[in-house]
Amino acid sequence: MNGGRCPHVRKRAHQPAGRLMRILGLDPGLVLTGWGVVDVLPPRVVLVAGGVVRLTPRQSIAQRLVELERELEGLFDEYRPDVCAVEELYSHYAHPRTAILMAHARGVILLAAERRGVGIRQFPANRIKQSITGYGHASKTQIQRAIQALWNLPQPPAPPDVADALAVAVCCGRAAGMAGLHG
Repeated sequence: MNGGRCPHVRKRAHQPAGRLMRILGLDPGLVLTGWGVVDVLPPRVVLVAGGVVRLTPRQSIAQRLVELERELEGLFDEYRPDVCAVEELYSHYAHPRTAILMAHARGVILLAAERRGVGIRQFPANRIKQSITGYGHASKTQIQRAIQALWNLPQPPAPPDVADALAVAVCCGRAAGMAGLHG
């Protein structure tokens, strides 16, 4: 398989009337990029779908970025988000290479959204975790369980990249709903 988009969670396909906005949350990576789509129907954030884009690790970084852009275009076409939400870049002094590699994928995400005229919202990791679990330093497992509980899913979203992307989307949705933002 040459990479591709894998849906793991799907609740609703149509865009309901009265929604404030549709958000595509993304968790960037060069092997797996998590994605999650939610509709903001104040006061609720409604799950639409979630999954991962699987990139081919044997390919060069440039080839993976082209593949990621192609898969993102498919997500934008299928779900037609008003907003793209992504975690702000964070670099821990112990793992600067990870931040640099993630920045490549983030750049493609921001470029794809901007080209489409889709609004871009960025949130710090601790704000996303606080929004989902009530604790700004929650683990990946805690994020997965919180997302599972939020929508009464039969099991936690897996891999964790799906839950992380949905968490970004929910954080954005809650911020938008509270602020009355549109697009």
